[in-house]
Amino acid sequence: MSEGIVYQNKDILFKVLGQTYKEKSFAAYGIDLPRIRELLPTDLPKIAANEKSIDNLFLLEDGTYAIVDYESEYKKANKIKYLNYIARVMEKYFKEGEAFNLRLIVIYTGDVKSAEPTFETDCFTLRTEQAFLSHIDGEAAFQEIRGKLQSGIPLTDDDLMKLVILPLTVPGTEGKQNMLERIVDLAEQIPDEGQRIFTLSGVIVASDKFINRDYMDQIRRRINMTQLGQLYEKEKIEYANQKVRENDLKRAKSLLAEGIDVIKIMKTFGLTEEEVLRLQNEKVTV
Repeated sequence: MSEGIVYQNKDILFKVLGQTYKEKSFAAYGIDLPRIRELLPTDLPKIAANEKSIDNLFLLEDGTYAIVDYESEYKKANKIKYLNYIARVMEKYFKEGEAFNLRLIVIYTGDVKSAEPTFETDCFTLRTEQAFLSHIDGEAAFQEIRGKLQSGIPLTDDDLMKLVILPLTVPGTEGKQNMLERIVDLAEQIPDEGQRIFTLSGVIVASDKFINRDYMDQIRRRINMTQLGQLYEKEKIEYANQKVRENDLKRAKSLLAEGIDVIKIMKTFGLTEEEVLRLQNEKVTV
């Protein structure tokens, strides 16, 4: 099984998906939620060193936060994982005196037919909202969307949201791999670049936990030959430049704290006088 997308690639995918998730809904999955306002970062403070990251975290149009997790089997022990997720989200976003609402959405792949939505003890009740992708006829949905593309009919947001999770509607690893490859082929035929990028990025993120790593690497190599691949390269360069810039600013702040001349720091790091003066007013953190 895949060990997950490496952090830098996931960070890049997050940037790619961030804008395109806006205003989409989960209606295609059979979940009644307000539309998505924003895709939020999932690199939240961890309670345990070996704790896994949340699959997705969204801010919805009504101000509600929504944790979305994908599962290929039902285990009661997963409820403990969800409690950790909830604690981490609340630690970051809960503010005393402000309204706060959080919903936990568990999307089960085609391998799961039913699951217990609640977990109750004397001190708390955990309620999950569930979607069972086994209820979606993945082949029929695929053929419908392919028919639209062949007829020149623009795809809707619901079509795109459904494409992203179609591999997960199929039970078994082999079936998921086969559907994923067909969707990548189909996505490359989408004429709208934004929709194409959303589909290719979204399907990788959604399927990452369930598909063999060697197979996913093969798919990524195919994607690297598309315009999305060029976007990845651009994002990687920007990512690297940003890290260099952050390190330069950190070093400049340290040198300022040591009393090094402002002009020398400007020449060394290519900073303007305004930037150096702003650094002087900031607390030095090492």
